[in-house]
Amino acid sequence: MDRFARDRDWSGQTPVGYPEPAWEVIDPSFDGVQGNSTLLRIWHGTGHDAAQWTEGPVWMGDWGCLIFSDIPNHRTLRWSEDDGHVSVFQSESNYANGHTRDLQGRLVACEHDSRRVTRREYDGTWTVLADACDGKPLNAPNDAAVHADGSVWFTDPGYGTLWDYEGHRAVHELPTRVYRVDGETGELSVIAEEPMRRPNGICFSPSHDKVYVVDTGKTDGDYPANVVEFDVAADGRTVKNPRVFADYSPGMTDGIRSDMSGNLWCSWGWGGADTNGVRVHAPDGTLLAILHTPEAIGNLCFGGTKKNRLFMAGSTSIYALYVNATGAALS
Repeated sequence: MDRFARDRDWSGQTPVGYPEPAWEVIDPSFDGVQGNSTLLRIWHGTGHDAAQWTEGPVWMGDWGCLIFSDIPNHRTLRWSEDDGHVSVFQSESNYANGHTRDLQGRLVACEHDSRRVTRREYDGTWTVLADACDGKPLNAPNDAAVHADGSVWFTDPGYGTLWDYEGHRAVHELPTRVYRVDGETGELSVIAEEPMRRPNGICFSPSHDKVYVVDTGKTDGDYPANVVEFDVAADGRTVKNPRVFADYSPGMTDGIRSDMSGNLWCSWGWGGADTNGVRVHAPDGTLLAILHTPEAIGNLCFGGTKKNRLFMAGSTSIYALYVNATGAALS
């Protein structure tokens, strides 16, 4: 794509004129561009330190850092806000993928290899929130979001057990589903199976009356590459009225986050170089803008002191950009 300047020197962070040329505004109503902010690659490991597939970013404001996964390398990494230093947070992460924080600020991880969802307690120990349903092991939890009632919702598409690259091969004994872990009782319940083939990224609307679930079933063949929107019941325990929010062909989305205006910020890739980046959609699904990046974006989150900095896990790198929007996630 000529407008993005593929020869941009990301290692040297060559100065780029404002406004950031990586933005492609589709709808003039979109006001999410921070006009004097530049897209930066804030980390790209080399040699032994190189990442194979970055995923699951979560902002830890009280720690002053971003935690993210390097799934194939069986570790999670920590980017420090004060000096940009990256260090190993967990050297044996059970091939963790998605992360979030609960209402008490505790880190929640979706672990591929152990096939469970865990929570890091204040003393550094880990508590298992879910590892089985009806006496059968989960497939391989992928991503999670926290509802206003404190429940943890997570997806279980099973990618960590389809091959050895992101875990270990294993036979699935359960359908691919979305689950809910009650914040008080710890009870596990099934939220949804249909119409997703492989439920992946997940997030809530700012009011928590809607939940969005990515379907990456396209990886299995000629299936849709959609985000499915559900209405959340008033008691926060069930969903209804599934409908397609947006179609991401020829690429796919993976990780998603909502801002305080209800816009959905969606990672994008796997459809060629022109689909690498982030797509922003209005609450009614209208495509507002595209942020083009040199690598496919697997997942993203809002962070920084004001929650107005977009962090993106881009294949082997981490990118960041200040935006004119505020993340809606409670944690």
